[in-house]
Amino acid sequence: MSRIGKMPVAIPAKVKVDVGAGRVKVEGPKGRLEFVLPAQTTVEVKDSNILVKRPNDTAQAKAFHGLARAVLNNMIKGVVDGFSKKLEIQGVGFKAALQGKVLNLSLGYSHPINYPIPDQIKVTVEENTKISIEGPDRQLVGQIAAEIRAFYPPEPYKGKGVRYVGENVRRKEGKTVQ
Repeated sequence: MSRIGKMPVAIPAKVKVDVGAGRVKVEGPKGRLEFVLPAQTTVEVKDSNILVKRPNDTAQAKAFHGLARAVLNNMIKGVVDGFSKKLEIQGVGFKAALQGKVLNLSLGYSHPINYPIPDQIKVTVEENTKISIEGPDRQLVGQIAAEIRAFYPPEPYKGKGVRYVGENVRRKEGKTVQ
């Protein structure tokens, strides 16, 4: 058995879970999420717990078993507490601004970068250099943070760019005059 897959996922009182036809829908205070179950996995709700099962012990079935359980656990956590990622911008003249549902980034290019924000995600900008991304879907929050960081990843010589809060950027020594 998969050690992760065989553990039950507890359903809190304020969360509603609907299982049917290869899909699981989870609804809670922070939002609503839906997950299509991988082939070779089934889900049943028993005594305010979600149990993930698999029909056989093939390597693929074992992998999907653990994956399905981990995704369902993250869905429950997401609709109850939510997930967040924080980014910071470093560099002279580099800044971010929020205009409705569009994040406007000035990162030293000849043009501003306009990044549209999906519906379930909440983005806030503080001090023009600190970006906070929050939402119920862990994968989507991480994906948006990675896409924003990819516009100008931190460079090793001056350290300019968009980085995660607390990310350590290894610095390189520049050219020396002989």
